[in-house]
Amino acid sequence: MQPYTGFASVYDVFMDNVPYEEWTDYVVHLLKKYGVEQGIVLELGCGTGSMTSRLSARGYDMIGIDSSEEMLSIAREKSSGKEDILYLCQDMRNFELYGTVAAVVSVCDSMNYILTEEDLLEVFRLVNNYLDPRGIFIFDLDTEYAYEEVIGDATIAENREEGSFIWENTYYKEEMINEINLSLFLPAGEEVPVTEETGGQFSQRRKASDPQKPRYFIKQEETHYRRAYSIDTIRRLLEEAGMEWVAVYDSLTEERPQEDTERVYIVAREKRQKNKLYTTGGYNGRLYRKSKRGK
Repeated sequence: MQPYTGFASVYDVFMDNVPYEEWTDYVVHLLKKYGVEQGIVLELGCGTGSMTSRLSARGYDMIGIDSSEEMLSIAREKSSGKEDILYLCQDMRNFELYGTVAAVVSVCDSMNYILTEEDLLEVFRLVNNYLDPRGIFIFDLDTEYAYEEVIGDATIAENREEGSFIWENTYYKEEMINEINLSLFLPAGEEVPVTEETGGQFSQRRKASDPQKPRYFIKQEETHYRRAYSIDTIRRLLEEAGMEWVAVYDSLTEERPQEDTERVYIVAREKRQKNKLYTTGGYNGRLYRKSKRGK
């Protein structure tokens, strides 16, 4: 799981079409539907904090975890002086908290970036370990249909004043893997010469508002991978992690997924286990447990 680096600086710019408000409404609806009216909520794969800050504004005490320090730097800057959000730079496959939380959420297909069943099982075990008794876990997933039939081998490109990107997709059906080759062209200032020393990494583009004045852009490349999982596999892994399966929904609805569903939301619940030690302590006097699970 490779974190975003160069893309972090323009992530919010190019993702301005993401319906965060609609997602927030839906996640809050599910939280309340399953009994989480308030309390501490952890977001895994929080990125630049767009969802984290919105959930904070809805009254939840938020913790955000992401493996990209670049993304978290932007999240902290956005919330500085506005919201009391704890951001932690951790890999969700081995994250740690000081106590339990009322709910864990994860959106924007963050779980698809976990590429093996073994790693995903470990994430689910950790979520179960850090949830309050009967706490709720809500996360979304892109489906195999989305990667194979909708995204496939498509190339997406966008050009703006703030920069440009080329997003090349490749889908490996047998492995159910979506490979993303991302090329970014980010502003490098107006005094950067195009020379042999740059190795061809700089390109020149004239600004629309001042066509006589060139702008220089540095090229950065990143490769990322996402994996599709069947709903049956997700249910098996959640139950193996000790959690209770609650529901799966077609995105932003309470309907069952269809064959052409591109994104699903899954709800699971912490289930008391005999192999866990429940003791008092943790955040705000909540119960927390030390898992006796082994690897």
